[in-house]
Amino acid sequence: MNSTTEIMIIIGAFLAYFVIHSWTASLGLKLWVARHWPAAVPYYRLGFNVLAVILALPLLLLMIRFPGQPLWQWQGAWFYLANGLALLAAAGFLVSLRSYDMSEFFGTRQVAAGSHDIHDQERFHISGFHRFVRHPWYFFLLVILWTRDVSTTQCAAYLMVSLYLAIGSRLEERKLLRYHGDVYARYRQRVPGLVPLPWKYLRADEVAALLAQHVRDVD
Repeated sequence: MNSTTEIMIIIGAFLAYFVIHSWTASLGLKLWVARHWPAAVPYYRLGFNVLAVILALPLLLLMIRFPGQPLWQWQGAWFYLANGLALLAAAGFLVSLRSYDMSEFFGTRQVAAGSHDIHDQERFHISGFHRFVRHPWYFFLLVILWTRDVSTTQCAAYLMVSLYLAIGSRLEERKLLRYHGDVYARYRQRVPGLVPLPWKYLRADEVAALLAQHVRDVD
């Protein structure tokens, strides 16, 4: 099998995964399940995560099966810089976990509570990382991916992931706007989506003012 065929298989597999992932994450499908199978609603988030992991396994097997030809490898000082950035991104991801309700993220809280609410239950808040980028997890993932040694098939996969994060973040924000309304729209105007920009962020006092305004609007 030639390199072009391997790359096309990788692109097709990742594209299929992203389509299924976006469809199962959509509010429309959640509403359909709530109407036609209400008993399954408390298990939706947990099932979504389990399905995402199961469907990711074939992608990993494909990456092992088709390692591709080397495109670039970090060497010398660049090796230490790339891996240092990857370690910082991994550390940032671990620290950021404290800012999320992980039981809701995994879906275990919905199961335990028997929740039939299809909307996210976590209130709007702005963590330290969210002051600088709207999707810190996506940013950390991009840093980790593009600081690895890269082959032809890996490059195709990483480009697909990067494209999906850009598109998927926009789709996700449609839901966030429905959930949180004007406060998220104002937040989105001030903070970049995937990559922090030195000149575009929220100061701590601006975060406090935005959240205070949100409380007044809700009340």
